Amino acid sequence: MARILIVTDAWHPQVNGVVRTLDTTARRLRELGHTVDVLEPSAFPQFAAPFYPEIRFALATPGRVADRICKFAPDSVHISTEGPLGFLARRYCTKRGWAFSTSYHTKFPEYLRALAHIPERWTYRLLRWFHNRASSLMVATPSLEADLKSRGFTAPIRRWSRGVDPAQFHPRPKVASAYPAPVLLYVGRISVEKGIEDFLKIDTPGTKVIVGDGPARAALEKRYPQAKFLGYLQGDALGACYAAADLFVFPSRTDTFGLVVIEALACGLPVAAYPATGPIDILTRHELGTCADDLKFAIDRALKLGNRDACIAEGASYTWANCTEQFLRNLVPVTGTA
Repeated sequence: MARILIVTDAWHPQVNGVVRTLDTTARRLRELGHTVDVLEPSAFPQFAAPFYPEIRFALATPGRVADRICKFAPDSVHISTEGPLGFLARRYCTKRGWAFSTSYHTKFPEYLRALAHIPERWTYRLLRWFHNRASSLMVATPSLEADLKSRGFTAPIRRWSRGVDPAQFHPRPKVASAYPAPVLLYVGRISVEKGIEDFLKIDTPGTKVIVGDGPARAALEKRYPQAKFLGYLQGDALGACYAAADLFVFPSRTDTFGLVVIEALACGLPVAAYPATGPIDILTRHELGTCADDLKFAIDRALKLGNRDACIAEGASYTWANCTEQFLRNLVPVTGTA
């Protein structure tokens, strides 16, 4: 059994796919008998992230991070995010000649362009520097791997997919919705880089239902009063939304996977999305949904051709057990001594 250190700047109470992936992976690694330490922001003073005040970054010093890593004495180090803790852990490993792995979860260049008009080439230059030192760079999909390679990422790239929790995301009996059909559902953060306004401004029959919260919610709720904004939902309340919906819409062009896409499939919902990294790798058959640059066309086609049984089977094929085994295979042992 191994001692595994996971370093992440994204952690609870954040609600997103990165946190869910890391939390689930750490828990399953422990169930397999491994010793796991998660180096995350709660152990340090924090500051609000620019443009995302609800996200808190660690005010950590090199010494405190080094002390934490040294005391844990890991066999493998995985640096999951390119934030303050990620940079300090990378610094510790490189100074000691340790090998480490990283993962690419978030298209920060596209996010920063959308939020602050920062040229993508600047951020990609920084991210190449960050990841190209890794002995293993984990990505979720073939399209993301191809994209990173085309941008000059040279670290060995390994596949690390995602899973579905079948206890929460499973087919339920179809229920009548309180809203006019068809019910088009979005679940996730409500922020500008998620492309939600592309979805809301489309003239389609039925009802658009938005589950989640974020910095763009107030403005979008005011601008599109016909849409139903329900805030964050969990458990049975979230399951009821999936059961009442006819289609899941994923309008992001900046996600690297879209965990909610496979969760929707597992509930029996076809998906309409842009042909971006993630959806384009998942929605490979018309029974599962449609990817198209014309989102209205994708919605219309997915409603017409989507097949509930095919969606359920596809969603069930994504298991956290397989993802955890992938993660373990992709880890690299550290070298040198602290």
